[in-house]
Amino acid sequence: MLSFLLGTAAIVAPAQYGLPLGVGVASLKAVRAAAKRRKEERARKLHSASESKLEAKFEQHLAADIVEPVTLSWQDLHCTLKLKDGSTKPILQGVSGVARPGRLVGLMGPSGSGKTSLLTALAGRVPAGSGLALRGGLTVNGAPAAEAGHRQAFVAQEDLFYSMLSVQETLSLAAELRLPAAMSAEARSAYVSHLVAVLGLAKAMGTLVGDEKTRGLSGGEKKRLSIGCELVGSPSLVFADEPTTGLDSFQAEKVMATLASLARSGHTVVASIHQPRSSIFAMFDDLVLLSEGQPVYSGPADKALEHFASLGHHCPEHFNPAEFLADLISIDFASPEAEADSRARLAKLVAAWRDVEQRQAGAIGNGNGLPSSVSGEVVLRRSEALPRAGPLRQLRLLLVRSWRQVLRDRATNVSRAMSNLSSAIVFGAIFFRMRYKQSNIQDRMGLLQVAAINTAMASLVKTLNIFPRERTIVARERARQSYGILPYLTAKLAAELPIGALFPLLFGAIVYPTCGLHPSATRFARFLGILTLESFTSQALGLAVGSVAPSTEAAMAIGPAVMLVWIVFGGYYVNAANVPAVFKWLPRASLIKQSFEALCVNEFDGLTFEPDAAGGGMRDGKQVLQWLSFDKSSIAGRCASQARILMFYYWATFCILRASQQKYAAVKEPKVDGKSQEAKAEGQKATGVAEAVAA
Repeated sequence: MLSFLLGTAAIVAPAQYGLPLGVGVASLKAVRAAAKRRKEERARKLHSASESKLEAKFEQHLAADIVEPVTLSWQDLHCTLKLKDGSTKPILQGVSGVARPGRLVGLMGPSGSGKTSLLTALAGRVPAGSGLALRGGLTVNGAPAAEAGHRQAFVAQEDLFYSMLSVQETLSLAAELRLPAAMSAEARSAYVSHLVAVLGLAKAMGTLVGDEKTRGLSGGEKKRLSIGCELVGSPSLVFADEPTTGLDSFQAEKVMATLASLARSGHTVVASIHQPRSSIFAMFDDLVLLSEGQPVYSGPADKALEHFASLGHHCPEHFNPAEFLADLISIDFASPEAEADSRARLAKLVAAWRDVEQRQAGAIGNGNGLPSSVSGEVVLRRSEALPRAGPLRQLRLLLVRSWRQVLRDRATNVSRAMSNLSSAIVFGAIFFRMRYKQSNIQDRMGLLQVAAINTAMASLVKTLNIFPRERTIVARERARQSYGILPYLTAKLAAELPIGALFPLLFGAIVYPTCGLHPSATRFARFLGILTLESFTSQALGLAVGSVAPSTEAAMAIGPAVMLVWIVFGGYYVNAANVPAVFKWLPRASLIKQSFEALCVNEFDGLTFEPDAAGGGMRDGKQVLQWLSFDKSSIAGRCASQARILMFYYWATFCILRASQQKYAAVKEPKVDGKSQEAKAEGQKATGVAEAVAA
């Protein structure tokens, strides 16, 4: 009842204040009745009145491009790496700082200074189990970052997309999957258009993303598209890891201008960058300088040169400040003397900044006196739980994406078709019009074996080349909670299997008549079906290997090695009856064995052969099958075994992908005078609010 009254009041109150004073009681009752009906309809869609109010609030924020102000502060942050010998290596050593809404914060320092480590620690992206341990204070609007419930985005250094989708399709799909399900199509379209305008991608809307085989977006456009995909849902915090890597100076400036524009619109933006040009350095509002994991400066960017000048290090006139600072805090390894001098200089700079931090005594890390309206409430703190696309809608959207990716990838499809066509022509020339002599028995077995191996390897290699990279994309999208593993895997298979079936069919349609295999339309159809099923199983093996391999190169090494085992126990090189007991399971698990055995039964059953010159040899196909230990086999039984292997690989892929969702290490809060860092942060927060009120 209370929920009903609150929900009704939330809808009626805005209308009530807009009514003329002369409206009668009857009109007021009518308005309340209409509001009640609207509220009940909305409750049926969103399942609860509280979620309805939150949904309306979220949609209003999206429509007006309102970003919740978020201040991120970190105090005395330490990060250590545990080495194999049990010792620890310091990565970050007592780093403190603050990132405020509407300001672009740059993390700078030489290579190995800890920029990326600090960025991932602030974003909560330090992998659990990596040997890295975090300690210190990390708060968002005065609350512990893990409990703040804020929305944030992380733009990775590598830009990965489905290459055959356009900019419009990529952003629209992200909006369809991540924005609330009840949001209208018009509102989503308007939101995507707004993103495109912010990113400066209007001219590239219909351009494919592209890859090594297909011309598409430039490096700068891909980076801005990466930022756009992360911005769906108006996150308050935006982290960017080396956003200018691999870009020319012009494209780098365009990307950084985009991040600066986001900061001006109310986002809190933190970006790590190595050595920017002077125009990019001028875009930074705040600057954090690190060297060997130690803080050298943290504060307004335009005050950095003044700070170092006070220490006797003056930047030459008309010199890039970023280059001057990078040279100043770097270690020179040219000679032992140069290294000693640079380390001594760095030690003085670090000590000087420690003194500055002690004098500031809490100005950094307490939210800078945030008003209670900001620090006490985050309006969208439960937005991650908003109802989004359901499983069926996810399946439909992902199916359309996978279908476009497969169908438009003409380079891959043409190369696969040409590979199967050339293999079929070569095999057809070698085994052309086989006869029924005793020597042709071995030829037929050899052809069936190489047909099974060629079909399996072609499908396996294609999958291993593509899936590990796609898995990285899926991992990022899952980190954004865009969709589940089951809809993704189902959509991928539903889109790829029909196209994948064309290539073994092309191969078999040429090889079968050219080589003079058993002349029967029924057997020809079975031949094609066996090869197609084996192709699907090999693809499933590739998915399983690709889901566990750390990279494409590793997958390309593991997959053929596994396939080699299945080839050895494929029934041609080793008779299943002679396999040692400890390896008896290998022939049953070999997809090559199931395919080769089914092809042999399909080919030899019913054939008769000419005797040799002495009148001996195998007279019919049954004797051949008995010699191979296939006499008790059936095509249906082998296909059923192949189907079980296929489903096992699909199940293994699903389980591996589901279990491989990245987990991140938490920042441990040290005890300070018997109190936790959280309690200290609460006290700092209260002090900051009191100071703001007094001011």
